[in-house]
Amino acid sequence: MMLSIDWTRFLIGEENLEFLIEISLRTIIMYFIILIGLRLLGKRGVRQLSVFELVVIISLGSAAGDPMFYKEIGILTPVVIFAVIVGAYRITTYLMAKSTKIEDAVEGKCVYLVKEGEFDIEGFKKENFATDEFFSELRQQSISHLGQIDKAILETSGNLSIYFYEDKDVKPGLPILPELFEKSSNQIDKPGLYACTFCGSVEKLHPSTDAHCHKCNRKMWVIAISNYRVK
Repeated sequence: MMLSIDWTRFLIGEENLEFLIEISLRTIIMYFIILIGLRLLGKRGVRQLSVFELVVIISLGSAAGDPMFYKEIGILTPVVIFAVIVGAYRITTYLMAKSTKIEDAVEGKCVYLVKEGEFDIEGFKKENFATDEFFSELRQQSISHLGQIDKAILETSGNLSIYFYEDKDVKPGLPILPELFEKSSNQIDKPGLYACTFCGSVEKLHPSTDAHCHKCNRKMWVIAISNYRVK
């Protein structure tokens, strides 16, 4: 038995062809309204946007979508929504400029993830930032161990700012290359410098199966390395 398909209904739906023309006109109008709205928000790139600004842009996109498809929703409705959102954005940014407390409440604060070649444990507790993800970000900057880093800061935009040691100041640190980090163990076979896999603290250890980190009290270690960063 042959399947019968109503191709007109399949392609156009319940509406007539005239509504496709109306949709085209609605989409063009909303396109320019979105452009104007984004222009009013400023010139920051997508990677520079804070969570607050992403919420504003998502709200604008949501308001713009329905009038493109539903004829029962007039064009003035999203225009009013856009005006309210942009107005609220302007007022919020003004208040943020006047008060650091409001700015911190809306956008949050930047967080230190590495200080002087070791993890800032308190900073990591504040953010849902997986170690593997963090190591991946560092490797993309040609970093092979934490001892090459003076400071690493997670900005409110989600970008990572890294300040490096000069080569002469590089210290032994926790290796972040997978083939080295995966060799972590609580078994210390020979004396040397070892890095705690949890906090990055480097200590001189002797053969043992129960060496605890003086900083975090963990006991998983990997041999520390001290090579320079490839520039």
